[in-house]
Amino acid sequence: MTNVFSVLNNRTATILSVVFHPLIITTYLFGLLFFIVPDLMGVSALELPAIGSLLLLIFLNTFIAPTIVVYYFYRLGIISTLHVDSLRERRLPYLACAIIYAIATYLFGWQLQPIGELAPQIAILLGSVTVSMILIALISLSWKISAHATGMGGAMGVLTAMLIRFDEPLLLAPLLIVVLITGFLLSARLYLNAHTPGQIVAGVACGLAVSSATVYFLF
Repeated sequence: MTNVFSVLNNRTATILSVVFHPLIITTYLFGLLFFIVPDLMGVSALELPAIGSLLLLIFLNTFIAPTIVVYYFYRLGIISTLHVDSLRERRLPYLACAIIYAIATYLFGWQLQPIGELAPQIAILLGSVTVSMILIALISLSWKISAHATGMGGAMGVLTAMLIRFDEPLLLAPLLIVVLITGFLLSARLYLNAHTPGQIVAGVACGLAVSSATVYFLF
């Protein structure tokens, strides 16, 4: 019976880790902001299909593109697993992802001029995620900071800073839900022995600091 519960717990923890992978959190966050507070994101003038297309473009640039790169690293033998759990192996993938995010930031901020002018907030938030990824890549040179914790900390930081700065009550319920999910997710990462409590706390602090400062000073 103990083995059965162990398998179920491992499976649940793994599912949580996959569903809330650091790369997909960006799409979740933009989707939430686009549909709950479109005014704050500069997309209120767009029709629903246009917002959907914009979210799809963000998904392709921030999830599909880096995922393909990580997959090719795996195929080439640069990394041994797609989870990139090894400290030694995670440096190059995170650096590559940071570069991809930097390109996406440039794309949305300067190349796609209608979007850059209408909703500069998109490039600002993408730039925030890029900075967080660069920090993860640099810290990973010597220490395995949690990318899951950084991603969820970033989401909490954005929602908290926007809630406080713009006094937007519609963000309170999503923030509480994100906090709850973060608790479950980080407990799952600890259960899987993927990180130590210190690495989890450092990740949350990193994400919170970068994202909240971005919203407070640049929005």
